[in-house]
Amino acid sequence: MGRVTERRRVIRIRDGAVSSRPDTLVAEEPLEIRLNGKPLAITMRTPGDDFALAAGFLVSEGVLARADELATIVYCAGATADGANTYNVVDVRLAEGVAVPDLTLERNFYTTSSCGLCGKASLDAVRTTARWALDTAPEPALRIDPETLAALPDRLRSAQQVFDRTGGLHAAALFTADGELLDAREDVGRHNAVDKIVGRALQDGRLPLSSCVLMVSGRASFELAQKAVMAGIPVLAAVSAPSSLAVDLATETGLTLVGFLRGRSMNVYAGAHRLALDEAGAAG
Repeated sequence: MGRVTERRRVIRIRDGAVSSRPDTLVAEEPLEIRLNGKPLAITMRTPGDDFALAAGFLVSEGVLARADELATIVYCAGATADGANTYNVVDVRLAEGVAVPDLTLERNFYTTSSCGLCGKASLDAVRTTARWALDTAPEPALRIDPETLAALPDRLRSAQQVFDRTGGLHAAALFTADGELLDAREDVGRHNAVDKIVGRALQDGRLPLSSCVLMVSGRASFELAQKAVMAGIPVLAAVSAPSSLAVDLATETGLTLVGFLRGRSMNVYAGAHRLALDEAGAAG
């Protein structure tokens, strides 16, 4: 299996002084995901947690929702001309009786911001394939204090072990409403880090993640909002900005979407009913 990091020699310039030294870089390799033996998708990822990544990807696409719908995930041998196993191709086999989706070119996988789908088609795709509805009651089962949210970025950062060595990885983490860290994953792709978390939860039989908060480094794209909704996660928080389509999806599905979460400052773009806010301040 590929390594998470690799070493490369670099020319370092500091205050005019030039030196040569080895540097640690995050590894990036393609992963081909096959479904019942047929090619489905290719993503660039950091090697590691590949089976969880594949399972989480299929959750976000509406193919899987429960552990018993998944039969096996294996690396495919013979992926190269000489028959060697690169550990860059995985085959996911569905359990007997689980419907295989249409894998023709007409199938619209909506997993990247550049997929070319219009906003309405993207929103409709999530709404029609989501297995679980998020709690939209005025008094939802999960409520979180803004002070708890404010502490999550630092807790996420402290869990980024590979980032400490490379400075080149995104991260995603699951927390309880009390701020307890449940799981954290790193990857060169933010969406892959989320898939690894969701896939592990699927394998452990823990979906839907209806009592969890998902915290991501960077921005909150439509893709990440989609993955939260498909996993039944009610709260998505990001240290940077959301996209307009992510806000639209959050508003339509009842997802709580928090952006620019930095220190004790944050913007709540949708789903404020899950935050324990001062009513006068929230109304203002």
